[in-house]
Amino acid sequence: MAVLRFQAIRDTLHRVPVAVNEPARRSEIFGKNVFNDMAMLQYLTKDSFKSVQDAVISGAKIDRSAADHIATGMKEWAISKGATHYTHWFQPLTGSTAEKHDAFFETMEDGRAIEKFGGGQLVQQEPDASSFPNGGIRNTFEARGYTAWDPTSPAFIYGTTLCIPTVFVAYTGEALDNKTPLLRSLHCVDTAATAVAKYFDKTVTKVNATLGWEQEYFLIDKALASSRPDIMITGRTLLGHAPAKGQQLDDHYFGSIPNRVLNFMRDMETECMLLGVPVKTRHNEVAPNQFELAPIFEEANLAVDHNSLLMDVMDKVAERHHFKVLFHEKPFKGINGSGKHNNWSLATNTGVNLLSPGSTPMKNLQFLTFFINTIKAVHDYEELIRASIASASNDHRLGANEAPPAIISVFIGSQLTDVLDELEKVTNGKLSPQEKTDLKLNVVGKIPEILMDNTDRNRTSPFAFTGNKFELRAVGSTANCANPMTVLNTIVARQLFDFKEQVDILVAKKKMKKDDAIFNVLREYIKESKRIRFEGDGYGDAWEKEAAKRGLSNNKTTPAALKANVSDKAIKLFGDLGILTPVELEARYEIQVEEYAMRIQIEGRVLGDIARNHVIPTAIRYQNILIENVTGLKDIYGNSFKKVAGEQMKLIESISDHIEHINKGITEMTDARKKANQIESGEKRAHTYCDEVKPYFEQIRYHCDKLELLVDDELWPMTKYRELLFTR
Repeated sequence: MAVLRFQAIRDTLHRVPVAVNEPARRSEIFGKNVFNDMAMLQYLTKDSFKSVQDAVISGAKIDRSAADHIATGMKEWAISKGATHYTHWFQPLTGSTAEKHDAFFETMEDGRAIEKFGGGQLVQQEPDASSFPNGGIRNTFEARGYTAWDPTSPAFIYGTTLCIPTVFVAYTGEALDNKTPLLRSLHCVDTAATAVAKYFDKTVTKVNATLGWEQEYFLIDKALASSRPDIMITGRTLLGHAPAKGQQLDDHYFGSIPNRVLNFMRDMETECMLLGVPVKTRHNEVAPNQFELAPIFEEANLAVDHNSLLMDVMDKVAERHHFKVLFHEKPFKGINGSGKHNNWSLATNTGVNLLSPGSTPMKNLQFLTFFINTIKAVHDYEELIRASIASASNDHRLGANEAPPAIISVFIGSQLTDVLDELEKVTNGKLSPQEKTDLKLNVVGKIPEILMDNTDRNRTSPFAFTGNKFELRAVGSTANCANPMTVLNTIVARQLFDFKEQVDILVAKKKMKKDDAIFNVLREYIKESKRIRFEGDGYGDAWEKEAAKRGLSNNKTTPAALKANVSDKAIKLFGDLGILTPVELEARYEIQVEEYAMRIQIEGRVLGDIARNHVIPTAIRYQNILIENVTGLKDIYGNSFKKVAGEQMKLIESISDHIEHINKGITEMTDARKKANQIESGEKRAHTYCDEVKPYFEQIRYHCDKLELLVDDELWPMTKYRELLFTR
């Protein structure tokens, strides 16, 4: 291992930068490999193009005849771009993407061959789905699962393959992917938000949820990463002592991007432009070798697809540049981890952002309506928000002094807090003309001025309002954005449905004017959701105690957080709105707790292997060197050798002590793991791994990291943090 380590360092130091041909204008290549409107206008008939547009805008079904025409045009376009294969590109419950490539090639009876791709192949496929997670929905021998075309996310070419975004469902109809419930939630929030938006603008006919994700990641030299079994298998370092210099000087944040990294970024951005992924921002992040990129906002379904695609692209481009991308939320102990901030808003077909104030009191009342309803939704379903961002890897990051805590709260800033406090004082009932004038001009009318100065972000807040959107900052960097977006869309839709019902009752039964009714309902929501709002420091014991007094949940671990997904409250919410059935919810819960246990199991096995088969033998080897040294000194100095060999003897004893603790910890961890594996219940097994297996990780690591400081550097088998984080 030590030889491998130094060979990896030598390879890294002799890297020849990969040349990158960057286009002069990115706008000229944007979407060139996407079957977008421009491509469809060129390759489809007018009727076929209209069928696709109707499906995208209004959800209309595409008949078989139109599908055949669309498939023919798509095939011709793809072949003209050099494509030889096609695949249904979907997002199973593994957290990554899946694809099975089929050639356009088919033979005829007379032995000749043709390129063929019909409407049936476009609209639906039947992959062998037996090995994908299903949570007990299907038996293994019932492998049938269907992928069905999602026309709202355009097909694209990657390499020589036409990729068609699809949903993935069981033959009995249950969702087996992340996209299906997301699409259901988008339709639901569209219906609810459009109905409320009509209070303010009758011309609104559709509302889209929009998403702008911010992807954080680490770049490590491929050779160095390959020398670390823990990185290659688990995505993070399971041991390693902190370097003398980490991020304490803040000199990496927004610093000059290293040339080799910049070449990777340029290459990756070119690929993204061709695929229609509108990446715009790039910069150094806080930790050494940590970076971030962010796109322009898009419709949420497309944004989720683009983020999933981006992670695939980054892996492949990194390979060309001899890099390894680490998406893990906490790949290195003692320095910042990585998140994937989800910036969410609602936009109408008339071009209005419903979470952005306007130039008139009426537009600001619209803003307040959606703003306050979103806060109320998070208040009512904060445990579901926490569950939506739960994972074994994100547990390492949440609350670790660089990310929000596990307690869900909403930050809106002091100025907007003052606005809500004023609205809370609104008279309960009909407003007098003077009250309405004062309210609209003195409170609501001043919101644009307030927001101009309300740009500060509370980095400790999981859910913060940042000007014209809410930012869910607690999402982990490995996560598929679909899960938190599905939950957010669903709870906001539920809240907007309830809001409209209450307003309509006040207007119909109490004969209130619409504005009065809206103000009255909003006033109650402000009161009811006040406990979720928090403007202070989310770290530390003070907020934990305050949150407990407020009755907010504090589910610090994934097994504790996931239970909310199968609560009666969640089952009713998702069932009533048609997002997920009880069977689908139970299946997903089973998959999530099983995945958690398996990830901790894998990490425990890898840590035990490295510590017992690499660290301990290396420590013994160095200890033997010291013993030889002490023996030699004894031969020279006789009985007085202790005066000159005292420090060496202390080292020998210290190494023995650490070896003993490591070996004991591994044995006990293995026994705890065996005990956990005997538990049949996935839920109980996950809790056991969390509470009884995982705690050994830090104990074992502590003593391994101490040995790293004692053992001769030339013998140490593992590539060190100073080498991983500071080698360009």
